[in-house]
Amino acid sequence: MPRHDKQCREAQRSGGLGKKTPLAKKSTFTRGKLWGSGKPRKGLAVPLEPNLPQSLRSISLSQSKQQRRQFLKTTAVAGTAASVPYFYSSPKTLADETTSKNDRMTIGVIGAGGMANGNMNAAKKWVDVVAIADVDRSRADRANKTMAGGNADLYEDYREILDRDDIDVLHIATPDHWHTKPLIEAMLAGKDVYCEKPLTLTIDEGKQIRKVQKETGRIVQVGTQQRSTFHLFVKAMAIVAEGRLGKIHRVQAAIGGAPSCDAIPVAQVPPELNWDRWLGPAPAVDYRHTKTGDKNGRGNTNCHYEFRWWYEYSGGKLTDWGAHHVDICNWALKLNGQQAGPISIGGKATHPVEFKDGVAVQNDRYNTATSFMFNVAYPGGTEMVIRNDTDNGVLIEGDKGRIFVNRRKLAGAPVEALQSNPLPEDAISKVYRGMPMEHNERAQHWANFLHCVRTRETPISDVHTHMEMLNVCHLAGISARLGRDLKWDDSSEQIVGDEVANSMLSRPYREGYEIEMKEAVTS
Repeated sequence: MPRHDKQCREAQRSGGLGKKTPLAKKSTFTRGKLWGSGKPRKGLAVPLEPNLPQSLRSISLSQSKQQRRQFLKTTAVAGTAASVPYFYSSPKTLADETTSKNDRMTIGVIGAGGMANGNMNAAKKWVDVVAIADVDRSRADRANKTMAGGNADLYEDYREILDRDDIDVLHIATPDHWHTKPLIEAMLAGKDVYCEKPLTLTIDEGKQIRKVQKETGRIVQVGTQQRSTFHLFVKAMAIVAEGRLGKIHRVQAAIGGAPSCDAIPVAQVPPELNWDRWLGPAPAVDYRHTKTGDKNGRGNTNCHYEFRWWYEYSGGKLTDWGAHHVDICNWALKLNGQQAGPISIGGKATHPVEFKDGVAVQNDRYNTATSFMFNVAYPGGTEMVIRNDTDNGVLIEGDKGRIFVNRRKLAGAPVEALQSNPLPEDAISKVYRGMPMEHNERAQHWANFLHCVRTRETPISDVHTHMEMLNVCHLAGISARLGRDLKWDDSSEQIVGDEVANSMLSRPYREGYEIEMKEAVTS
């Protein structure tokens, strides 16, 4: 009997979640912890295209990986009628077909915080959450109720989800330092993945992800949903692509700075949290928390949401919001013909702590940049500015005009000119590469991912375009911590003439949390 089936049956016999498995104070990353299972399911469905015969409308757990993946492969290309997924049909058809369990994909969720809950709410028309992994038991329990009605299997170790043949796709919504390892291992396990941004903590991790994605051919959508926001960001890109701004000479991303805080005391690790596994590949440090200080009432900590303000786990606002707005800047440059990458980056940043050779000298408070201004130079004189001191959004400047876009508005003289000289009817569709566009924002981003899972097209936010812009964010972070300008060789992805800066292109993984580079599962 497969390990998962055996564990599920044992958990079901004990009455649902059964007895909670104790969380070790410190542990090596070993497998085998099934926190519990939900209500017994009679069958597990696979994604189907419309008009398929009834004989293909279910697949059992006993069928092999090869059979299941071959089924998905053949249905993705099974003729014209099946080439467009059901969820891009009429609203009536959508409402009808999404009620059928046999027409839905099963999904495993790795990381069960607020982002995962929001994403699963957006994708609930098309997916069923059957497994959730999180190192915080309380979060896993809450997510099980909101995402799956209490029916999902709960794990502490996400690799148990990777082993399951009945799961079609994965969603990774962990803290940033926990993106690369499960993403690479998921691709090697033959899974398609929707992974939250930013994909990586370092430039070297991006190299590894791109290599594995190319070798495995897995579909990976990055959660930069601005690329699926048609009335704002995609429309702005259509204006660029149609030449309404002329030759672009400068783009600006205003993303705000990180907060600062006073010293955060060492605290008792909550009993529901496996702190050692939360740290994972990052250095082993004490858990810190104080109930006061955060304006949102969460308190200050080096865990959960506030991981964003620690370079050990994130890049601060430079990667948190940079992954959104620098992405739009880079998209605009590419559409305008700027294919070459950056050649240098320089500027200044202010941190709440001092740094020596790129390392914070204090470890008891937030340490990411609270203010910054960076200038990124490209061949031909094009410039990107990344700043914190003006309204959140993207400013795109060309020799014929300029536009400003954020999540509330799209403005500028070229936008006003659309009233008398509208864009061609297919302008936005061209920017979206002709893929279906029947939703908007987050729901559309998920629809695009699932569409590409079926058709094997490249999603609108793929790993290669994502890393092109994320390298810029990471370089800004390195420049900020070192306090000096950097020269960049985009072809070799190396910093020129700076040994210390080059050493920051990668980070060592803590022993026991290295990426498991196994032979890839093939379809």
